[in-house]
Amino acid sequence: MENSRNGNCNTTFGNSATIAIAKHLEKMLARETGVILDRDPEELHQMRVSMRRLRSAITGFAPALSLPKTASDRNVGKIARILGKLRDIDVLQAELQDKYQPLLPQAEQKSLEKALKILAKKRKLAYQEVTRTFKRKAYQDLKKDLNSWLEKPQYQQVGNIGIERVLPDLLSPQVGKFLLHPGWWLGIKAGQEFDSAAVETILEREEAILHDLRKEAKRSRYNMELFTDFYGDSYQKYVKKIKKVQEVLGEIQDCFILKEFFKELFGSNFEKKLPTLVKLIAEKRYQKWLEWLEIQQEFLKSETRQELRSLVLHPSQELILA
Repeated sequence: MENSRNGNCNTTFGNSATIAIAKHLEKMLARETGVILDRDPEELHQMRVSMRRLRSAITGFAPALSLPKTASDRNVGKIARILGKLRDIDVLQAELQDKYQPLLPQAEQKSLEKALKILAKKRKLAYQEVTRTFKRKAYQDLKKDLNSWLEKPQYQQVGNIGIERVLPDLLSPQVGKFLLHPGWWLGIKAGQEFDSAAVETILEREEAILHDLRKEAKRSRYNMELFTDFYGDSYQKYVKKIKKVQEVLGEIQDCFILKEFFKELFGSNFEKKLPTLVKLIAEKRYQKWLEWLEIQQEFLKSETRQELRSLVLHPSQELILA
């Protein structure tokens, strides 16, 4: 937030909101042409990230804002999910082609080729839905109305107060939801170690809880990243730790999606059709579970939880007044 460093008079709740929304809207729109041209999957990835961050800004700064109805976090989320379906297919294709296909025996290559052809058809349909979305009134109104709002921002009364007075109130509820998520206590039994088979059982049964914790981590990370200019290095450290939570749980979730895709394609006997692939997926999930255990243990420590709570409650006055 560049303006936050230009003087204390500009560091209001509303001003900070305007800067964040303008930044992520600009990044989103800069990727639109690249997504339509469909030459580089990174364009889609970056546009999706920008939309998620835009939604996070709209949600995080909501108490300060009087936005047009077309720019609600719900509307942004609907459009982002359409892009997300295409992005998920891209990730799945890349995983199969780059990480798994070279390791499969010839007997399993034909089955994988069939899967890749199905994915290619799904991708074509998902891409068509994205391009149709860009032409629809909801998307066009979102762009137009947000740009108009940025020319003359409208705030709630609380938007005029200094950002330092509201930062703890903005961040503490999300940090609380993150730390209290039931996923942190998944698989916790004193002195018990889990082999790969036991881990598979846990993950198959409790996948939804871990996936939800991943989403909570993502919300927390995006929320905290809105305010990095107002905190010091320790705060940045926790943003990176929460990003790691999101990444490791995301890789566990990717393995689950792969198995579900093959189950849908080949039926319940897909494990007999692709035994090597199933084994490779299980090995990756187990490795990520071991990484997850380290993260889990750290975030269950009382000192870790207390430090994170304390950090969000105490913005750096030096940075606010800079």
